[in-house]
Order: sequence, then C-alpha cells, then structure tokens
Amino acid sequence: MGNSKSGSLSKEILEELQLNTKYKEEELCAWYQSFLKECPTGRITKQEFESIYSKFFPDADPKTYAQHVFRSFDTNSDGTLDFKEYIIALHMTTTGKTNQKLEWAFSLYDIDGNGTISKNEVLEIVMAIFKMIHPNDLKLLPDDENTPEKRAEKIWSFFGKKDDDKLTEKEFIEGTLANKEILRLIQYEPQKVKEKLKE
Repeated sequence: MGNSKSGSLSKEILEELQLNTKYKEEELCAWYQSFLKECPTGRITKQEFESIYSKFFPDADPKTYAQHVFRSFDTNSDGTLDFKEYIIALHMTTTGKTNQKLEWAFSLYDIDGNGTISKNEVLEIVMAIFKMIHPNDLKLLPDDENTPEKRAEKIWSFFGKKDDDKLTEKEFIEGTLANKEILRLIQYEPQKVKEKLKE
C-alpha cells in the first residue's frame, strides 16, 4: 500500500496520521477515498471548503467563518488543504484533547498570525459566528451577549484586558481552561455540525 496507486494513501502519511490522531487505519483509508471523490486533485481550495461549510448551514451565512477556519487549517499557507491538513484539522476540532482544541481556537482568533490576539480580532471572529446563528436562536441569547460587540466585550473582560491589550496563546488557553464560560462564548458548535461530522 504505497504510492504506486493514485487512489491509495501513502504509508508515511498513514503512519503519521495514526500517530497524531485517534483514527484507525480503516477509517483513514475510507475517508481518503471519499476525500478523493469530493476533491479529485487531492486538495481542497478555499472556495470548495466554503461550499462544504455552507451545506452545514443552509439557513445562514457561514462564508466569513469558513474563510477563518480554512486559514487556521492551511498550515503551510498554500491556499489549499491536503488530506493530512484536513484530517489533523478534523481531529483537533472534534476528538482532540482540550488543549489541542484551544491551540486551534487561538490560531482561529489570531487572524494576522502575529502570535497574539487583539480585541478587534475577537470581534471579527465573533461577527463571523453571529452570521451563522439563526435569527430565532439570536432572540434566545442573554442581553449581555446578543450582539457581536457585546459578546466580544464579555470575552475580553473575562480575560481582564484593556481595549488595546494583546492576549498571548498561554493566557488564552489558561484563561479558557479556568473559565468554562469563555469556552462557550468563543465557539459555535451547533448540534447539526456535530451530527454531520460523525457520519
């Protein structure tokens, strides 16, 4: 099972993915076949990723959020996701350890990639999340977090930061681990997506 056939996963990538994720060989091989069916080039472009994402949110506008998620997964910044980046991303966001998920969340919020998060970056991601929340669900949000600005303010105040301060990855992870309320505020995981990922 080497590189001889274009439709099979290389032994090196398979071993690396088994080491770095909880997925078994059979799962990885099956996913690789369906990945190739969806993306015959072996790579997902940002547009294809946005299209896949929009299927999860037919009643919303996930494009901006999908662009940020794509950026955070495109580890080599080549504008595409290969199978390895795709699986590692899937693992980190669904079955990864809490610290791995928070490292990924930090990279999502660190829009300019400078190693820190500003209050404006928090607001930009929260605004993208709000575009995906159904209007009926928006009505159910508490008054102090029912707009992107209020939610970003609430997140920022949990970290005890002034408006022009920066948040390091260590502060972000430690603060989020110490306060489950932050975790709820920084993410958007509708049940629909969780169920779809398990299929």
